[in-house]
Amino acid sequence: MADSAPLIIEPQHRTADATVILLHGLGADGHDFEPLVPALPLDDALAVRFILPHAPRLAVTVNGGMEMPAWYDILDMNLGRRIDEAQLKASADRVHALIDAEIAKGIDSRRIVVAGFSQGGAVAYHAALTYPQPLAGLLALSTYFATAESIQPSEANRALPIEVHHGSFDPVVPETLGHEGAERAEALGYAVNYRTYPMQHALCPEQIGDIGPWLNARLGAKEA
Repeated sequence: MADSAPLIIEPQHRTADATVILLHGLGADGHDFEPLVPALPLDDALAVRFILPHAPRLAVTVNGGMEMPAWYDILDMNLGRRIDEAQLKASADRVHALIDAEIAKGIDSRRIVVAGFSQGGAVAYHAALTYPQPLAGLLALSTYFATAESIQPSEANRALPIEVHHGSFDPVVPETLGHEGAERAEALGYAVNYRTYPMQHALCPEQIGDIGPWLNARLGAKEA
């Protein structure tokens, strides 16, 4: 089944000069985080295009083989999260294609943030750290670093700022997995800022209040 075109939210009254690509979680679609965009406390001077792709429908083993929107199959729900790594990497390649398209439209790669929630966050980790041109940042939400042992990072993004958020009461992706993912990224030499929030597998207002300033810092000063 062919993937549908991503949801694209353009900045009001201005031409975009920065982009955020945000990947949803298992069973959702790009509209899942559509309400987040106007809620973010972004600087008025920013002109950010938000791209919210829709995952293809895949059979998901841990859900009895049921087809649903998924970036990759999850084979086992143990703490290691055994997954179909080839499918995850294919989804990361799709993110690379979206980044390539933004660059072709005139967006500097250093003004592109890759973000993802849960399963989408695992794809975001891989996509951002393997992209061959420098990016603005990686935002990993309630997720885990699924390809930490096999990834071959791009030298172009060795200095990539990584922001990791997780709920301390998350029953879906335990907070220990989020913390372990941050530690694995640090072990690979990345600078990681890790935040926890008193929430389950979701976003909370305090967190949204933190995401805005982080994006402002990453995208606020246009490169000359």
